[in-house]
Amino acid sequence: MGLRSGLHAGQSSSSTPILTNHLRAAPVKVEMPALSPTMEEGNIVKWLKKEGDAVAAGDALCEIETDKAVVTLESSDDGVLAKILMEEGSRAVRLGTLIALMVEEGEDWKTVEIPPPVAATQINFVSVCLSVLSSPPRLRLSPAARHILDTHGLDPQLATPTGHRGIITKEDALNLLKKFPDSKTTPVTAAPVAAAPSPVATPAAAPLPPGSRPMYPPQSIPGKPGAPGTFTEVPASNVRRVIAQRLTQSKTTIPHAYATIDCDLGAVMQLRKEMAKAEIKVSVNDFIIKAAAATLRELPEVNVTWSGEGPQALNSISISIAVATPKGLITPIITNAADKGVQEISANAKALAQKARNGKLLPHEYQGGSFSISNLGMFGISEFSAVINPPQACILAVGTSRAVLHLTEETGALSTQQLMTVTLSSDGRLVDDELASRFLDKFRANLERPQRMTLN
Repeated sequence: MGLRSGLHAGQSSSSTPILTNHLRAAPVKVEMPALSPTMEEGNIVKWLKKEGDAVAAGDALCEIETDKAVVTLESSDDGVLAKILMEEGSRAVRLGTLIALMVEEGEDWKTVEIPPPVAATQINFVSVCLSVLSSPPRLRLSPAARHILDTHGLDPQLATPTGHRGIITKEDALNLLKKFPDSKTTPVTAAPVAAAPSPVATPAAAPLPPGSRPMYPPQSIPGKPGAPGTFTEVPASNVRRVIAQRLTQSKTTIPHAYATIDCDLGAVMQLRKEMAKAEIKVSVNDFIIKAAAATLRELPEVNVTWSGEGPQALNSISISIAVATPKGLITPIITNAADKGVQEISANAKALAQKARNGKLLPHEYQGGSFSISNLGMFGISEFSAVINPPQACILAVGTSRAVLHLTEETGALSTQQLMTVTLSSDGRLVDDELASRFLDKFRANLERPQRMTLN
């Protein structure tokens, strides 16, 4: 970054410091960027530069937790980091919020001026003015009028004040009583509208009966045992908030349809044993990913997404795999899975899962995808239905394998099968029941005869 202004010819050297001060370049604003398509706010995890450090274009400034992962923010300018406005640990920083200031090299970074939040000040001023203007006028009642209205339970707002400066007089209260002669004659328990605050302390509320809980439970105090009916605030991470938003969007805007089928894993188990002898270790989930990708190649009409204009056919087959992390589920993507062998898919899946758990996924490693797989078999779940990951058309929910006795038709003898139940959740706008059934039938065929798929 070069100097943006200089001296005019003919000026004396004694005036140089004053002019240079007035012509100082404005600081470069570093704002919270959008690091993912669905990001609305971020958390400052760690600053990698400190105030006064020289910064070159491309240098890492800080780590930001987005709605998907922890991403490194790189500088787009050369200069000096003059002021950090959002410290480490700052949460829910909205997009466009000023987080730091940079100055040009050679400038005094210690004297950088922080731009005033003009917009916020104006908004606050307008909101205060509107609240003052919209507040209802204060009612003023004479003692006699207040006694009459309270005794008969009449609303002072219904009275027409005729007294000086808008005071509701005794006559005004009597006129109102004539309009409502059937009003009650017992004093109301509510406090007078314009009554002055009493200096006497308000008595404590009566204790609740045993086993009951308050309508609005109070918050518990950290370090002290929680009383019945209390709760503790648990701060939600950006990932949790986005998961909640997208799940709600999916279940309320996508017409989910479900279809379930059992697959025999006997051939896959046998092939895994043979590959293990050659010191090639792959999991059943790797075969499932490969079988899904091969089936999408056979049925490209399932390899689609939904946009505002309608279906969009995808040119590549990329499988999103659900990975559980301490901050929530994330779906890294195995790109071009149909062109990869099981061994390469296994290596990709392991590397992506580890990066996901460490929060180190890059945006291109979790954005996109054409089909999702969620496997809960390792937790002993026999079968379940998963929520579609928009804008994708389908997600395959995989349960655990189980041993089932099977009667062989040829010999009439009993044999054991390793069956696994999978459930396809499909978007009814894109994949109808007939197409979903054909997909599951071909998926089962590919999984039960893995030799049909490319393994290397």
